[in-house]
Amino acid sequence: MRKFIYLCSHLCVQVPLLPIAVLTVIPLAVCPSWRPWGAADIPILGNPGVGQWIVIIVVAYTIIDTVRGMIDDLRHGRVGVDLLAVVAIAATVAVQEYWASWAVVLMISSGEAIEEYAQSKAESSLTALMTAAPQTAHVVRRPGVGVAGVNTGDGSDGSSDDRCDGFRKVAALPSSAASGSSDAATSHYDTVAVESVTPGDVLIVLPGETVPVDGELLSGSATLDLSNINGEPVPRGVFAGARVMSGAVNGSTTLTMRAAEAARDSQYQRILALVAAAQDSRPAVVKTADVLAVPFTVLALAIAAVAWLVSGVPTRFAQVLVLATPCPLLIAAPVAYVAGTGRLAKSGILIKTQDVLENLGRVTHVFFDKTGTLTVKQPQVTRVEMLPGAGTHLNEDHVLMMAGVVETYSVHILAKGIAKAGTEALSRLHRRFEEGQRLCPQPDADWPGHGRDYPVVKHIDEDAGKGISGEVNGHKVRVGRLSFAASSEDGFLPVERIVPGRATTDGDRQSGKQGEGRLADEIRTRFGMLAPDEMASYVSVDGHLIARIVLRDVPRANAKSALARLRGLGVAKLSMLTGDKRSSAAIIASEVGIDDVHAELFPEDKVAAVTTATVTPSRGVTMMVGDGVNDAPVLAAADIGMAMTDGTSTAASESAQVVIMNDDIAAVPRAIAIARRTKRVMLQAVLAGLALALIGMVAAAFNLIPVVVGAFLQEAIDVVSILWALTALLDRD
Repeated sequence: MRKFIYLCSHLCVQVPLLPIAVLTVIPLAVCPSWRPWGAADIPILGNPGVGQWIVIIVVAYTIIDTVRGMIDDLRHGRVGVDLLAVVAIAATVAVQEYWASWAVVLMISSGEAIEEYAQSKAESSLTALMTAAPQTAHVVRRPGVGVAGVNTGDGSDGSSDDRCDGFRKVAALPSSAASGSSDAATSHYDTVAVESVTPGDVLIVLPGETVPVDGELLSGSATLDLSNINGEPVPRGVFAGARVMSGAVNGSTTLTMRAAEAARDSQYQRILALVAAAQDSRPAVVKTADVLAVPFTVLALAIAAVAWLVSGVPTRFAQVLVLATPCPLLIAAPVAYVAGTGRLAKSGILIKTQDVLENLGRVTHVFFDKTGTLTVKQPQVTRVEMLPGAGTHLNEDHVLMMAGVVETYSVHILAKGIAKAGTEALSRLHRRFEEGQRLCPQPDADWPGHGRDYPVVKHIDEDAGKGISGEVNGHKVRVGRLSFAASSEDGFLPVERIVPGRATTDGDRQSGKQGEGRLADEIRTRFGMLAPDEMASYVSVDGHLIARIVLRDVPRANAKSALARLRGLGVAKLSMLTGDKRSSAAIIASEVGIDDVHAELFPEDKVAAVTTATVTPSRGVTMMVGDGVNDAPVLAAADIGMAMTDGTSTAASESAQVVIMNDDIAAVPRAIAIARRTKRVMLQAVLAGLALALIGMVAAAFNLIPVVVGAFLQEAIDVVSILWALTALLDRD
């Protein structure tokens, strides 16, 4: 009930004519013919009573306000077609149908209220994003916190307090801070407007608050809800040094961060800019609807004039016009498209203009980038191959665990995949230990997974382009190219004849380049050949090569089903564009279900392929799906560029018209499905509304619908049309 009262009061504020029209019925009903001034006829109007004069005044106000709105529409390049309403309401007064005049005023005002409600309902998802925008920030004001040159509190600029070792003296912290109490972390800050935050400021974000600007996490860890940014339903755990984005909601513990961007340049503001642009734009189909309203107006006036001329009764003119409603064109069409835009935003899909929504529904050819779009963003571990005859008691999980530990410190393209697999292997080792499976001999019981929670890592050293080495629980581990992993401390590759079942002796060792080459070939032969799309890192422990970790580009788990749904939606052609080797590309294409593969392409080759498809005669709409960064040129070349991000990269690539914020390839067919349903609902609402209005006008021309009934029937047609347009909000695709 409270919500209903609030809605009514809000609509009355937005449409002040509505309460005026409602209250006008009282004098019209109580004293319609009371004339304290006596008989005084006025041309056309006759001698109205008090109640009728009040209606005439309200009608005059309505006409003036409507004409002013029409002029404003024309100034903004939109066709003002409220002429029907003006003529209809004036006609009812001219024929002295004052109850009909009141009904038309009520219908106009209530129609505006319904339009306001429909627009706010359609924009609900977009409005939710905007209202969640952070407004304030807590800037830490404590001695020693901040960037170099910050005032130390003694009136100097801080330079005189710099020490020769590069550190600044700071005042002693309060005892509570020295003890590390939680109050100390949050009690020394100033709450300021988010626009006042500058890069380098140290900020406190309290539990449940929204991160105000983009920055770097200074706290050891934090849990962030990213649903406002990318629709990700499960909170994400991040650790010190990670990027935190404005718009993310902090979890249950206070976090400390350093601002990296001003508020206007932060991630959430980019999202809001996209939302605002889409909200303010008008798709071509809506502009067309505005234009179509003009012939509808002419048709309605023609029917009304013919009815008057044939019948000789002026009232017929008013009867027809009160049923002539262009609202299905003027209101239902834009409401449907705004609703569709809101549904896309709720699904983590942002568009720059509503024209994109129109074009999305007509896509017939989709190009996909391979790496990071059809596949996961980094190569993943598919298996571990133990070197035959290596004579080690370690198994695949031990190898993955140790390799993953050292690869955590690497920036190589394969490092993240190995590190991820190593974390999973460590968990498996822990579970096996807890279940009582002690598979390693006693001397090696200190391996992680056999009693020790976390490995002790020392002496990490990365040799760029070759590999990385380190010490894990006292064992020397090398991961990388075969020559790097198998080499000794001095960097030379010892030659070992590995014979299954026999330990290697000194007599088996030789040196020299020729021997190294033979050994490398022998090792690769023992491991077996790699598939065209596979790559490998070799692992040695304590100077002995023991295993090979095989990785490959792995298709996204739902890539095949997403592409199948695209075909189900009638998308005629799916293509892959990649700079990768043809053999590798063909394997991924066959796994996800793509027949048209363009491989070994340079960026300009990708642009040429999309441009050729775009300019082909009798083509449909082409769309390119990529990561929005290195695919920028080809995204711009397509009719629609769709950038897939995980919310941690720039949301609005300059070249992409659509941005998927949740890094989910299933959003591609979902966007097309939403666009198609939006257009279908819009057409249904418009055609149904216009058909009902036309039937009503013809019936009124034959005097089958009285003028007062016609006014209320016109409102019913508007309501049906607008409510049908709002069904674009429903999730039925």
